[in-house]
Amino acid sequence: MNIEKKITEKDIIEGFDSYLKYISDIGCSGFDCSDEYLDRLKGWERNPPGHHETLENIREDLGDCRRCGLCKNREHIVFGEGDPGARLIFVGEGPGFEEDKQGRPFIGPAGQLLNKIITAINMTRESVYICNIVKCRPPDNRNPAPDEAAACKSFLIRQINTIKPDFICALGSVAARNLLDTTKTVSMLRNRFHAYESARLIVTYHPAYLLRNPEKKKDVWEDMKMLMKAMES
Repeated sequence: MNIEKKITEKDIIEGFDSYLKYISDIGCSGFDCSDEYLDRLKGWERNPPGHHETLENIREDLGDCRRCGLCKNREHIVFGEGDPGARLIFVGEGPGFEEDKQGRPFIGPAGQLLNKIITAINMTRESVYICNIVKCRPPDNRNPAPDEAAACKSFLIRQINTIKPDFICALGSVAARNLLDTTKTVSMLRNRFHAYESARLIVTYHPAYLLRNPEKKKDVWEDMKMLMKAMES
């Protein structure tokens, strides 16, 4: 009797996993056979291509991240927080001292100013989503290095793709540079919308920059008025 066996996605993944281990054992190079990669491969079984994943899925895959050197001095991973169905995402550059202590984005002095900005556009912190380019605090609050931003990029993209916002607000040059793949300054990028997948992206000054340069608050308010008008249309 001829019995056909249905090959499942699990069978394919387990077979690929075994093959990678085999070629690693016999000394073949050119393939990533690290434990970290194999763990990521197993994650495809939970969330295969085409599966609508959740923010919880992404956080689970991030795990106790050791993908770049920022893990060495961090206290907490700062994943992001807010409405998983938000129309608007704010993206900053990286956690600061208070954020690292509590594991939440934008809760220090810059975060308090961001809260005021959110209130001014007739929204609440709970109705938007807030995250950063990197999820661990850079030492002395320096800008994230390119390799550090690259290590986090896939997770940020997955967060954005899962939330599917209508609008994204890039806070500061680091966020703008990484989201738009540009070297232009905030002053060159602000005051208009940019395309980002299916969302409209606006660039404005980071709240921490405003604390040092309060005269730029007027520019940010002009950007926020443009954002409000677009969201209401």
